[in-house]
Amino acid sequence: MIEEKEPIPSQELPEDHQNRNADETAIQTSQSANKIIAPYDPLEKETDNGNNVETAESEPESGMNFMGHLEEIRSRLIKSAIALVLVTGLCTLYSDFLVNEVLIAPLTRSSKTLVLQNLVPYGQLSLYLQVVVFSGFIISFPFLAWQIWQFVAPGLHENERKAGRFSILFISLSFFTGIGFGYFVFLPVTLQFFAAFGTPLIKNNISVQDYVSFFIGALLTAGLVFELPFIAYILSKIGLLTPAFMRFYRKHAIVFLLVVAAIVTPSTDIVTQLVIGLPMILLYELSILISAHVNRKNNALKI
Repeated sequence: MIEEKEPIPSQELPEDHQNRNADETAIQTSQSANKIIAPYDPLEKETDNGNNVETAESEPESGMNFMGHLEEIRSRLIKSAIALVLVTGLCTLYSDFLVNEVLIAPLTRSSKTLVLQNLVPYGQLSLYLQVVVFSGFIISFPFLAWQIWQFVAPGLHENERKAGRFSILFISLSFFTGIGFGYFVFLPVTLQFFAAFGTPLIKNNISVQDYVSFFIGALLTAGLVFELPFIAYILSKIGLLTPAFMRFYRKHAIVFLLVVAAIVTPSTDIVTQLVIGLPMILLYELSILISAHVNRKNNALKI
């Protein structure tokens, strides 16, 4: 008689296998959760396809970039200082000419009644130093502006770099034009007024230090005022100034510039005030044309 074997339950093995899989899945889920919740350690090395990658590499790189910028600034400052010292040293060779024919000449041509006098023992030494340093700064101004541009240029686009090269030339020409206007127009007009004003019983003996301060201040002010077209160019380039805005406030600007000319000009003569005010008005009109040109280029790029 053949004995019948009891059938083995077919569900026991798969059930155990499923339990093991469930346990392994729970363990893996717990480990993944621990990795997510665990705080980030910048010194921990992560393994990616067998390669060790340090997650803290970006910090030294950013630090090197910052140090690179500092090194670039230091390099530009050293070059600018060297250029200023060399040009100033060259001006020292012509210091007598700069003092007699450039500094004092506008005073002597304006009036014979204005006399310079030195009030301190080191006055003439200080005078010569101020004249040669100021002359060196004016002559080396394009190089100084170029060094500033060389530091800014790497962060700009190619079209902005091309515009920047033109801007350096434009800044220099505007600055030198302002210096020329201050020297050949503004100084003679103001000095003639000072010489003619007041009673002849009082001698006009001017301290040489005060005259040098007035001379340098007048030329620097004129040079900065003639940078108005460039300022209009920059503001129009970034969208803060439009030609429509400048045309709308043209009358207000003309009145304001005439008031400024009246304040700056010591004379009450309207002709003298116009000599100072008309160049400012012309600069404002030129700024409108520059702003309109930049605005057209900006609109063309948006299309």
